[in-house]
Amino acid sequence: MKELPLALVEMRNVHKWYGKVHAVDGVSLTVKEGEIIGLLGDNGAGKSTLIKILAGYHRPDEGEIFIEGEKVRINSPSEANALGIETVYQEQALVDVMSVARNFYMGREPVKRAVFLDKEKMNECMIPLRTLGLSIKSPDLLVKSLSGGEKQGTAIGRAMYFKAKLVVLDEPTRALSVKGVQTVLDLVKGLKEVNIAVIYITHSLHYVYSVADRFVIMDKGKIVKDIRKDEAPLKELTEVLIG
Repeated sequence: MKELPLALVEMRNVHKWYGKVHAVDGVSLTVKEGEIIGLLGDNGAGKSTLIKILAGYHRPDEGEIFIEGEKVRINSPSEANALGIETVYQEQALVDVMSVARNFYMGREPVKRAVFLDKEKMNECMIPLRTLGLSIKSPDLLVKSLSGGEKQGTAIGRAMYFKAKLVVLDEPTRALSVKGVQTVLDLVKGLKEVNIAVIYITHSLHYVYSVADRFVIMDKGKIVKDIRKDEAPLKELTEVLIG
């Protein structure tokens, strides 16, 4: 009998307390290669805390994390990156007053002769941006000149370039125009095409429903629904979210 592939990421019985607040309460979550998960819930549901544990910003008080079947401890964002987990936070993805190239390599700047930035290497950022279909003309453009969708695309392209296996998007369409939202949704589909998994965090079902394979709904630190799209009519999911 052919063995099923191991899950890309598995979180088992994860807990996180902040004083008396049980922010994440016994959550178990599995993510498969190339799978797009819509992680839903109202503000305070626990979804951002859960993801920050996976991203290495917080440590769980209890529970285990496995990457491709191997138990790991993720003590920092750089350790998460090394494991192939890249997180794009809506509020801090890019720095407006820096160029596209500088943003792309922020914290991982390539150098030559030990002290000089390797500009030729940094210009490689245009390769994944073009692959994603973005029309950014130069790596030297300041990020503040980009549209909202192009900014998110740059952050997503950065994740692709550094060989992410899982990209976590935190409210990626917040405050975007209709065109910007469509750009982001197309980018998410593009990640799936190259077998990169996505966790798409949102409190709004409307946009993520068109791209997700599966929906995980959290409330008060717990998962209250984990269901595949083909088993989950939009109306049913909406009722769970508001009920």
